[in-house]
Amino acid sequence: MAWRATVFLLGCLSMVARAAEPFGTDLNGRPIEQIAPAGAKAVVLFFATSDCPISNRYIPEIERLDREFAPQGVHFWWVYPDPGDTAAVVRRHDEDFQIHADQVLDTEQRLTRMAHATTTPEAAVFLSTAAGLHEVYRGRIDDRYLALGQERPAATRHDLELAIRAALDHRPAVKPGGPAVGCSIVPRNAP
Repeated sequence: MAWRATVFLLGCLSMVARAAEPFGTDLNGRPIEQIAPAGAKAVVLFFATSDCPISNRYIPEIERLDREFAPQGVHFWWVYPDPGDTAAVVRRHDEDFQIHADQVLDTEQRLTRMAHATTTPEAAVFLSTAAGLHEVYRGRIDDRYLALGQERPAATRHDLELAIRAALDHRPAVKPGGPAVGCSIVPRNAP
């Protein structure tokens, strides 16, 4: 019986240790241990890479959503899951495209796995509750891209915006109307 208690305690300690791992690092190499600041109602993770042209085409839309929803308690993060997107690369990307939101280098892909993201651009919306973060949406930003090489002049359905509004109104989020189209996230082996 004593060995079972020891195994149980070691398992619990292991879960606590894993929970204490940072989500990623900021551009100064500091660990990001919390992605939902105090008072945040929701968190949006926007998965991007500096060299994905489709991801870069969505920068104005994500910046617009950030400006619109930040005053309502929605915190946006630009998540860079590609290890090639170093702090220097992301800083240059921010300057070139005038990105103002918070960034996280997700080189260990903890956030990528947490959101089950597979594509840049792709977004995930999490509600911030007393029990932690609860994912309510993952998918495309809108329907501008039908497939690689097939683009509408303008989006007709704004999936991410609808999901954020639903989360703030305490309604179930809409399902994405189609797959995210863009650059594949190359998965890293789980630690």
